Amino acid sequence: MKKRILVLFIVLVSVMACSSQKEVLEISKQEQAYFDIEEGDAVEIKDEESEYEIIIIDPGFNTWLLSIAQPRGYYSQSFLENRNNILVINWNQRVMQPQRYNPNLYELQINYDSNIDYGYEVNYKLYNYFIYFQRKYNQRLGPFIPRI
Repeated sequence: MKKRILVLFIVLVSVMACSSQKEVLEISKQEQAYFDIEEGDAVEIKDEESEYEIIIIDPGFNTWLLSIAQPRGYYSQSFLENRNNILVINWNQRVMQPQRYNPNLYELQINYDSNIDYGYEVNYKLYNYFIYFQRKYNQRLGPFIPRI
């Protein structure tokens, strides 16, 4: 009986170990070219109907957003809000652990409240910045693979 439990435990651990492997991101040469841009303008994320805004200073993001990212309207606002909530929580946890995560990547916390309606534009650009960031710096901020 003990041998069966031990064998079952070993099988379960093996299955869990195999299923927890990270999938490698495939990045095209075209997308990599946007990551290699060293100069660029700041992207101001704001919603004309609200007073919320975010400023992103990451060379290449604006060009990547206009050429690689899914177009506006592709995602619903509720999808963007749900994903942003998860991504912001993980981002902020990394900011608070500079000894574990690169403090040059995770410099400042993001003040994102899931109870506030930031509008579609803010959520769209924030979500796409998270995708861009994860792909450019080979990071994983959530349980899902950052796909375009």
